Amino acid sequence: MKIKFLGHAAFLITSDTGVRIITDPYKPGCFDGGIAYEAINEEADIVTISHDHDDHNDTNIKGDPVFVRCAEARAIRDVTIRGLDCYHDTNAGKDRGRNVIFKLSVDGMDVVHCGDLGHELSEEEINVLGNVDVLLVPVGGHFTIDTAGADKLVDALKPKVVIPMHFKTGKCGFPIAPIEEYIESKKVERITGEYNVTKDTLPAHTKIVVLEPTK
Repeated sequence: MKIKFLGHAAFLITSDTGVRIITDPYKPGCFDGGIAYEAINEEADIVTISHDHDDHNDTNIKGDPVFVRCAEARAIRDVTIRGLDCYHDTNAGKDRGRNVIFKLSVDGMDVVHCGDLGHELSEEEINVLGNVDVLLVPVGGHFTIDTAGADKLVDALKPKVVIPMHFKTGKCGFPIAPIEEYIESKKVERITGEYNVTKDTLPAHTKIVVLEPTK
């Protein structure tokens, strides 16, 4: 499996059989230019959308993909997808609405994309998610969980690989924290380009991989 960080909360995940999944694609220039990443021109077979905000819900994606927006379990080609309904805030969605955490089974690995998770998960929700090999987690705070919240989630889920997302960059003008706040005092591996991982090469202990946005 190859994982490419397009920017913000958007990733391109490509299975060994060539199935292409794009998560939470942003609309370039949305929120008055707050999202300044370049347009996504990669093709997809599947697009997951965790919630209906413009920095996560672009449908102008090439390749005639299947769009997945709800938590209902389904299988598309050789990828199994199920979701967990949760919230974008700590007020049961009253502030920013609902959010879906998607769990993708790809190449024998479980990849969890948190979308704009805005609260601590309950023990029951953690148990529903179950095994997590790769966790794509927001760390910027303000609109989502912050560093402390991400750390708690990682401790609870015990993923093999953690890939942070939804942090401030030169192309994200939101009032959220940069990646440096999350990785301070942590051992990380920085990668430019795609991250390649197989079930056999998953680390024995949790590893943080920081991907550079490609857009």
